[in-house]
Amino acid sequence: MSVNKVILVGRLGRDPETRYTGAGQAVCNFSLATDESFKDRSGERQKRTEWHKIVVWGKQAEIAQQYLKKGAQIYLEGRIQSREWTDKEGQKRTSFEIVASNFRMLSSRSESMGGGSHPSAPAGNYEADSPAPPAEDQSGPEVTDEDIPF
Repeated sequence: MSVNKVILVGRLGRDPETRYTGAGQAVCNFSLATDESFKDRSGERQKRTEWHKIVVWGKQAEIAQQYLKKGAQIYLEGRIQSREWTDKEGQKRTSFEIVASNFRMLSSRSESMGGGSHPSAPAGNYEADSPAPPAEDQSGPEVTDEDIPF
């Protein structure tokens, strides 16, 4: 038995970018920052930020493009996927990304944009319509324990 499941709570590091495959399916990419606080050996509080590449497919990608903006806080579930390629110098490279199966917006659109009169994004879980197709080769803010929904 094996399990490949990722759960992240973090903030978008940039606005989502959506493209369409030759078959017309939407694919959306954005980065997500997660923070970890800890005390080092000397007792001083340290903070480490991890950046995650996120890929969202189909109708969910269109929803992400419409409602998510840089700074928005989300809860996301998905799986880790690796991609390998050869760079210009002939070196073999590997990158890892999270293919989202669903996400929930934890902050409204107006909150993520620093207030104002923007309408809030609709609440709810946004689940993938179908399993994501294989990936094609394509050439922040702090989160505290209080932000975690469980």
